Amino acid sequence: MRIGLFATCLGDTLFPDAVKATAVLLTRLGHDIVFPPGQTCCGQMHINTGYQREPVPLVRDFADAFGDTSIEAVVMPSGSCAGSVRHQHRLVADRYGNAALRAEVDAVAGKTYELSELLVDVLGLTRVGAYFPHRVTYHPTCHSLRMLRVGDRPLRLLRAVEAIDLVELPDADTCCGFGGTFALKNAATSAAMLRDKTDSVTATGAEVCTAGDSSCLMHIGGGLSRAGSGARTLHLARILAATRATPDALTEA
Repeated sequence: MRIGLFATCLGDTLFPDAVKATAVLLTRLGHDIVFPPGQTCCGQMHINTGYQREPVPLVRDFADAFGDTSIEAVVMPSGSCAGSVRHQHRLVADRYGNAALRAEVDAVAGKTYELSELLVDVLGLTRVGAYFPHRVTYHPTCHSLRMLRVGDRPLRLLRAVEAIDLVELPDADTCCGFGGTFALKNAATSAAMLRDKTDSVTATGAEVCTAGDSSCLMHIGGGLSRAGSGARTLHLARILAATRATPDALTEA
């Protein structure tokens, strides 16, 4: 399958290893990964903050970058960005675009997936040849859980990883408190929610907390670090890309 890879803003600027791991994993599984150079931001942060007219150029750029009919699927290591493309881009096109943009948006949205969705629903896989000999807990991020409804797909993938010790996260479906600008505008509330989440992670005794969104992992990772926890965060893509022959840097340490 020819798959277009969307890096996302955080992936491009702060967490490139998650983007690289997505490409490495899918290439190992035999797929042709293409990286359209015209891609930019999906516009999620503008839309979530109430600026729905301003991201029209970003929505159009995304449709142009991934509208190539030779690209059979679009994947991104982010549930929130996938949710924005699948749901919010239509809203923007309807309110501030035109019929042509709506048609382009629909065509791309229909083939856009978060990583676990692509692996399980499109490629029909749960076992991807991963090896990760660590104690791991999984945090289901809000957009992946409530907007995309990925359900247990990430857990099914993690359970099939060789040598992993996967432990359940208490109150897993509660928000970590990030929420993009929510963490800035409601800092005290966000910090309280984060403490609950990091306490839950610490209680598992896990070495690693994983998720499908770098933004939430950034938030949780900061909280774990400030609390002096021995746990760290790692994107799901990096765990799935790790093998015995090419372990993740965490495994090598």
